[in-house]
Amino acid sequence: MVLISSSKSEPLDNLSSQKNNINNIPQQVKKRVPVKTSEENSIVQPQIKKEDIVENNLRPDDLDTYIGQKELKESLKISILAAKQRNEPMDHLLLYGPPGLGKTTLSMIIAREMGVSIKITSAPALERPRDIAGILTSLKDFDVLFIDEIHRLNKVTEEILYPAMEDFSLDITIGKGTTAKIKRLPLKHFTLVGATTKAGSLTSPLRDRFGLISRLNFYEIDELKEIILRSSKILKVNMSLEGAEAIAQRARGTPRIANRILKRVRDYAQVKNESVITASIAENSLNLLNIDHRGLEPTDRAILKTIIENYNGGPVGIETIAAATSEDVATIEDVYEPYLLQIGFLNRTPRGRIVTHLAYKHLDKWGIS
Repeated sequence: MVLISSSKSEPLDNLSSQKNNINNIPQQVKKRVPVKTSEENSIVQPQIKKEDIVENNLRPDDLDTYIGQKELKESLKISILAAKQRNEPMDHLLLYGPPGLGKTTLSMIIAREMGVSIKITSAPALERPRDIAGILTSLKDFDVLFIDEIHRLNKVTEEILYPAMEDFSLDITIGKGTTAKIKRLPLKHFTLVGATTKAGSLTSPLRDRFGLISRLNFYEIDELKEIILRSSKILKVNMSLEGAEAIAQRARGTPRIANRILKRVRDYAQVKNESVITASIAENSLNLLNIDHRGLEPTDRAILKTIIENYNGGPVGIETIAAATSEDVATIEDVYEPYLLQIGFLNRTPRGRIVTHLAYKHLDKWGIS
């Protein structure tokens, strides 16, 4: 519940008109959404940077142009069509999986397919009850609210979401002590899309309130090639099929990384006066960045090397690995470990992490013994 002191209370009608510290979609994305959005301050992205504009231009506009995640796309198409036919919002959706696989992009596409607006924020930004209350009261019918890192919601904010998700209402406590009164404020019917890299960290009451729960998986090489070729056209870069293949192989199964690498290879080709990005141009560029042919970066190799050299290949605890590599535990678990597990270079056991024979062979080829 949202607590409002009786001595300094604000009119309930003002809740939706105050500046809500909410991150709306960037301007170039707004133009593709057939609704108006309110002017609000952002506590997530105060200013739109040039890099952000480029990144958003690379996002697909709809489910038909969204590459990969075939089963999830089909499920969303059915849910969106059914919701539109019934003239109601789509069920609340929880998207989970490693970072960079398209959770934010899918939330934008859902809003666009539904013909509504989207509000984007993250759990760490929702510190006070009035933050989430202001956002909820500003939503229009069928709007999409996207909360990134939803597993990091504090307890008070999470409990405010329970009636909002279930009954589309906001419980407000006015006053204190024996004079306190609870007023239930109706909300517009909306869709909450939560994104997380740690689905297991969500509480059961929150997780159970999502009607749809879907995992995003790492992308195949062919899917990444298609994404790279599409992005190359948008960036007006001449890309050979072999060049796209070389980038895709080093993109760690992640579209965000594929696009990031593409932009670095583009810079290299431009400086070297190369009109077409070939496989050799891509490989030379990525070798300068110390990204090997499996997509491993220096930190990946440092993690594997630490386990091998200091702990005889494991098992070793994640806290020990973090201390030895000067990385924090969350970064290793969220950024590096999922891919190392995916390609079979690392195993997790009850006693800790173990390096596999595949990792030994790879590091030997890279020249690390």
